[in-house]
Amino acid sequence: MHMNSAPHLLAEDRPEYERILDDALRHAHERPDLAAVGERLNAVQLRTMALDATAMITATAATEYEHYVQAREELRGPAEEADEGTGPGYGTIRQNQSGAGVGAVVTVLAPVLAGTAAFIFLLAGYLLKLLSPPPSFASTMVAAGWFFAAVMAAAMLAAAVGLLVTALRNGSAPLPAEDLGNELPEDVARAREAWRHALLERGILPFLRDALADPDAGPAARTPHRSANRIPKIGYSRPDFTSPDEGPAAGPRPTFTSPDFTSPDFGGPEHETD
Repeated sequence: MHMNSAPHLLAEDRPEYERILDDALRHAHERPDLAAVGERLNAVQLRTMALDATAMITATAATEYEHYVQAREELRGPAEEADEGTGPGYGTIRQNQSGAGVGAVVTVLAPVLAGTAAFIFLLAGYLLKLLSPPPSFASTMVAAGWFFAAVMAAAMLAAAVGLLVTALRNGSAPLPAEDLGNELPEDVARAREAWRHALLERGILPFLRDALADPDAGPAARTPHRSANRIPKIGYSRPDFTSPDEGPAAGPRPTFTSPDFTSPDFGGPEHETD
């Protein structure tokens, strides 16, 4: 499928576009055609202008971007199926997740339940001891209350240790690399590099050159590689309406004369001729 316009830049590719733009601005002084950065417009102004014209700039590399996205989606197809449970080790991962969920629930509920039971037993036990004579099971309730109080303290200590271990484990985990291009398959990495090169050479650099040459021009005037041959001009010419007097000389018009109507001589017998 060939595209006539650039597809919408996906959110996951937006940081890559900004990195290419920042790299071009960072090494602008190494290019003679961008040596004027900082004279009329500085790097911050150029970056803002380029971000506002993202759709226009990415349109110059539409074909390469489409190929890159298709290659990446084909790569993600088997990975998504593995995430749904078709890959090896899925049962073990699911069991670990279930175990972690149960442990979290127990860690949260144990101190609450133990503290509630301790409060109830202690309150009831000491109130029963105020009676005269106190019931025999009052001391038992007080002892049960102190037992649940100890359970609550132990559960709170275990929860604190678990939080500390989790924090240390997450802190020691390696951070994901920002650029994983070296780990991509060869076809995807090649398509990605082709898009990056086309975006830089046909989109970003021409836009920056046009912006430096004419800072007051609007975004439409800075369309990279804009050409009248590539953008067809559709126009309509109005028909020439002329009045009858302005047309060619007309021939003689036909004339119409009214017929002569004469009244017949009507009269009586006295008017008859001899």
